[in-house]
Amino acid sequence: MVNRTDKTVWAVATDTPAYPEGRRLEPGRSTSVTVADDWGGRVWGRTGCASTAAGPCATGDCTSVCDGPNPPTTLGEFSLDAYAGMDFYDVSMVDGSNLPMYINISHTTTTDPVSPDGCYRGVCTTEVDCPRQMQAVSDGQLVGCKPPCAAFGGPTYCCLEEWAGRENCVPAKWPVDYTQVFKKAAPYAYSYAFDDSATMPCKGACYYRVTFGVTG
Repeated sequence: MVNRTDKTVWAVATDTPAYPEGRRLEPGRSTSVTVADDWGGRVWGRTGCASTAAGPCATGDCTSVCDGPNPPTTLGEFSLDAYAGMDFYDVSMVDGSNLPMYINISHTTTTDPVSPDGCYRGVCTTEVDCPRQMQAVSDGQLVGCKPPCAAFGGPTYCCLEEWAGRENCVPAKWPVDYTQVFKKAAPYAYSYAFDDSATMPCKGACYYRVTFGVTG
């Protein structure tokens, strides 16, 4: 896990020594964790923490029992050796975004779909250009971008009632497709719950690098 931002990040990975307190990463620093071959979990960064990543933090904070992140939080999601020797992984902005993030692989025969500096199919990682209505603010400072459900509520943006389920939760049919806020910044990322094209496969010992930061 690498911090290429200009702020201190507390890197967290579920069911590892970096959870729940996290690892403090100053700008330019990195840390590593080793997981089981069949590990499944999430990686994310907390910002604006008082002393440790156990909270309180401005973003990516624990719930009351520290069982996961609260919006807005950019997530790296992993399911290793999930099917036929394949790993599946993704960057998710379903819970909004507090940090830019991209994931690389190495030591494998699988071709890395994301370049070492975070570009995907010719489009590179940038900060989220967050509309005012979706901005998350802490102590007067912009700290992240909320997901549409948290920002606006209601069955449409929360994919409830007549909008529930894969067939009905279609952002292109919303009054405004706010998922594009996240897609423009990270074209490889999940932007809503059923954005399954964002899932990436890798076969073998893939050795993942999670970078907090934009293309430099």
